[in-house]
Amino acid sequence: MAINTRIRSGLAALAALSALTAGACGGVEVRDDSGEGEAGTVDGPLELAVVPKAVGHEFWSTVRAGAECAAELAGDVTVNWDGVSAETDVEGQVNLIQNFVTQDVDGIVYAATDSAALAPATQSALDAGVPVAMIDSGTDPQPDEVPLYATDNRAGAVEAANLLAEALGEGEHDVALIEFQPGSQTNTERVEGFTEGLAQHAGLNLVGQQPSHSDVNEARRVTEDILTANPDLAGIFAANEPSVLGAAQAVEAAGRTGEVVIIGWDAAPDEIAGLRNGQIAALVVQNPFRMGFFGVQNMVEHLQEGAPMESADTGVTFVTPENIDSPEVQAVLEPSCDNPPVDQ
Repeated sequence: MAINTRIRSGLAALAALSALTAGACGGVEVRDDSGEGEAGTVDGPLELAVVPKAVGHEFWSTVRAGAECAAELAGDVTVNWDGVSAETDVEGQVNLIQNFVTQDVDGIVYAATDSAALAPATQSALDAGVPVAMIDSGTDPQPDEVPLYATDNRAGAVEAANLLAEALGEGEHDVALIEFQPGSQTNTERVEGFTEGLAQHAGLNLVGQQPSHSDVNEARRVTEDILTANPDLAGIFAANEPSVLGAAQAVEAAGRTGEVVIIGWDAAPDEIAGLRNGQIAALVVQNPFRMGFFGVQNMVEHLQEGAPMESADTGVTFVTPENIDSPEVQAVLEPSCDNPPVDQ
């Protein structure tokens, strides 16, 4: 079940990211009392709200590091980092965005927990003259003036299916999908991408699909149920950090570590440990540092210089036991503001 050494980092759009440079000092947009944006410049600091889907997960901590790095490099920029405690608290995130609009922050950078439910919150901010940039997950509809800095989730999930097929080899194999938060744009795209990838491998049979609601314990429970119902299960694709960790725990508890191939998403320390000890065969690793960095960097340039904000693919790296210690992979796994994994 060994996987050939692979590293496919930087999907096609990454080549364009070199044009995104750190903001220079200048004026900020002035909003009049009607809430309509009005061109103008003033001297002074910027205050930005940066809101993850939820606080507490390693992925979002890395997003925060990227956002604060961009603010530090720009100078005189304050990042107000706040989020709900669980990705299922959609109403809580709506209220949080509305509160930041009321506080009259200069800009909002956030990841939507639910693509439909957060669309009105985005529009409300825009109507109040507060520019918005999305990271990781956008809304439906997504306003033309609101950029999205995110992974190509479909392409990454297609490759997850390819990696699973490669690890399992020839023949018929039962596999399962542990998704995370139905209604989230990223969840939808990863499910669709993995399904598309499975269609390219006639020997892979999807016998179970359950959401973890981004909770490790829930992921373990649903994986245990799938394992019980499908004793011949050979592979699992777990589509985010909590899903991966819960699935790995369930497989270990069943005494089937190394027998059931797990392809995971994200790169929390426990996931990296699982990759090294054989619990996990490969990881689809995003660049959360880059998401936070470009979200803040481009918002600052927009406010100070009037530069348009354009969406960008923030890239993905496929990490295996064979390439994990390469400099390219380590730059993504261990980012720092001294040497950020971004193209400037």
